[in-house]
Amino acid sequence: MELTLKIVSVEGTILASSTGEQEVFLVYRQNYQEGDQIIVEASEPGHVILALDDAIGSATVYLLGSLFALKIPFGARRASHSPKAFQGDIHRLYVRKARQDEIAHRRNLALNPFDDHANTTLFPHVKANVETRGEAAFAARNAIDGEKASDGHGFWPYTSWGIDRNPQAALTVEFGRPIQIDEVVLYLRADFPHDSWWERVSITLSGGETFCFPLKKTGMAQSLRIEPRTVDWVRLHSLIKADDPSPFPALTQIEVWGREARYVQSQSGAKFG
Repeated sequence: MELTLKIVSVEGTILASSTGEQEVFLVYRQNYQEGDQIIVEASEPGHVILALDDAIGSATVYLLGSLFALKIPFGARRASHSPKAFQGDIHRLYVRKARQDEIAHRRNLALNPFDDHANTTLFPHVKANVETRGEAAFAARNAIDGEKASDGHGFWPYTSWGIDRNPQAALTVEFGRPIQIDEVVLYLRADFPHDSWWERVSITLSGGETFCFPLKKTGMAQSLRIEPRTVDWVRLHSLIKADDPSPFPALTQIEVWGREARYVQSQSGAKFG
């Protein structure tokens, strides 16, 4: 897999670029300017280990297309990122092809700290039908960014998905390929008494099955174990708020645990391409 990292200006000028076989580093010795984008290019679809800023953890993600573009966050969009992220005049970026042993084992398949609204090629990707006031601090992407601190709200590291008091709110995690899942873990935002919580939610799988998930008033992990199912998306919906004075339930993080479907099939004797 040939991989390329680029920094591209708002005018489309390539400010820096590096290409390698199987892995590549790019060190960019300038301050980012508003409108700059980080571009990841690959010669073929597949899993990659991606680290686009040294203040953001690396992640094992699936690149479905040949290109992923991330616009550097400025202004209000920075609220969902560490204050150290994308700052300063030296930046180290890294991408490499993931090894089979890194992607075949059971893991959280809903982690992508580089997701955003414009993303259509780097999975997992999350989307929602509502976000509180359209603010970055309450965007759907926050639910898969890996940040689990839940006793605050409104800024990093207290990122969350806010539903703007909408009981019809729904959040969908897309995976871009078949995966086999066996557990969903939720971390509710727990900035009590500012926050309320959901006493019950539902989770629908792409195959059509729906599971009801009772919840408690806590910001700690709450787990729903299911028999293994092969899916390409899961949806969180039917959010039943607890009888509490606060109107502000929110989700800090969703994890979806399982394995790549093609490796499960391989080990059971099925052929795959």
